[in-house]
Amino acid sequence: MSKKKISVQLFKPGIVQANAIMLGEKLVKRWKIPTDRPLQLTFGSFKQDINVIPVPKYSGLRISAALSKQMGLPSRPELKIHYHAGSKTLRLGPLIGIMISRDHPNVPDNPFGSISMFCRELVNACQKQGAHVYFFTPKHITSSTSTIQGWIYDGGWRLTQMPIADVINNRLTSRKMENNPSVQHFMKEVKSLHGTHIFNEKFLDKTEVFDALKKEAHLQRYMPESHLLNGYAILKKMCTTHSVVFLKPIRGSLGKGIIRISKQSDGTFHTLSTTMGGTQKKIYATLPKLFTNISGKMKSTRYQIQQGLTLIDHGKHPVDFRALVQKNASGHWSVTSIVARIAGGNHFVSNLARGGSLSNVKDAVFKSNMPLSSKNNAHANLKLASMQIAKGLDNAIPSHFGELGIDLAMDNAGRIWMLEVNSKPSKNDNTPLNEQKIRPSVSQIVHYCCFLSGF
Repeated sequence: MSKKKISVQLFKPGIVQANAIMLGEKLVKRWKIPTDRPLQLTFGSFKQDINVIPVPKYSGLRISAALSKQMGLPSRPELKIHYHAGSKTLRLGPLIGIMISRDHPNVPDNPFGSISMFCRELVNACQKQGAHVYFFTPKHITSSTSTIQGWIYDGGWRLTQMPIADVINNRLTSRKMENNPSVQHFMKEVKSLHGTHIFNEKFLDKTEVFDALKKEAHLQRYMPESHLLNGYAILKKMCTTHSVVFLKPIRGSLGKGIIRISKQSDGTFHTLSTTMGGTQKKIYATLPKLFTNISGKMKSTRYQIQQGLTLIDHGKHPVDFRALVQKNASGHWSVTSIVARIAGGNHFVSNLARGGSLSNVKDAVFKSNMPLSSKNNAHANLKLASMQIAKGLDNAIPSHFGELGIDLAMDNAGRIWMLEVNSKPSKNDNTPLNEQKIRPSVSQIVHYCCFLSGF
């Protein structure tokens, strides 16, 4: 199968038939593309029989305005082109769809809120790599499974009718939205009808992750003791075994709703809970009294109870780490970045939404209270743990993931622990866009989409 990146232009109406395309003669000869019979042109789910007209001393592709409109192309795109001789098919692409939670059509300069900059950066990355991307929300899903309305960037954002993409990245940030029957039906249908690849197709919950990874023997060293909190017995067992435990909503994010329970020397139990204003402290004379209080919350929120860890700290602020692990142009997991997160103020969690701050791993580790003997290998050990956890989760959970945010911690002895795994790593970024510089994490998404679609 032959492929290359090519510039796509429009020819004026009336020059040739609308279902003809004009292609550089040198490419036609090199790929042995027949010009005496119709071929099929495809772009995502779009298919059209066309005739190829070779053009001397020309290296691009020219198509009619009518074809361009049907394909939802911006002006003068550069796309990868494949010719498959066996099926007599000329493919343009890859066409990438990003399913996002919401859009703001009346704010054309910032139509996707806090992820608008990420979306522009992804457009730029696609242009450099010869791909085309559009963005759509669940409200754009209709009964049609051959086209969908999507936002493209063409000197400005605009909505247009698009073919179904070769690859869809599910960036929905709400479980309720993701589980909507129309969204689930759409994902099932486009996979079945068009062979569309959908990655990060589902949220993960904490119990699912820990139960799956417990079965992977080589990952046991990273796993703190962790169970679904389903009654008093497991609370008593964990609080007897560990001086500190954490209750984490199994579907929580951003550090919301976490409760830290610590047993005191006088037999009382202290709890710290995350709130918008900081932390709330309560004291309970006995564990049954504490359970009576939290059992009310358990009616609406399911908790994972997890062993408390003595994390390294930076000026008495706990430090943990977020690794972004993504599949690359070969379809293999690779670590794109690891950052340290330092808890802020009087918080005991490090999430940025709770006042935490970011640092590079080396600075955070060398300024921490970790023994010097463990500091030199910290980054390499975090990277190894991230890769092993991503591969283990990929093997254990039968869903398609292309990127994972893996939260890790290190204790005072330098041992690495897994805290949680997020299948929808945050893309919120309001830093000014530098069109010359595209972050590796954004480029990697496009690389993986090219791999999945065969471009």
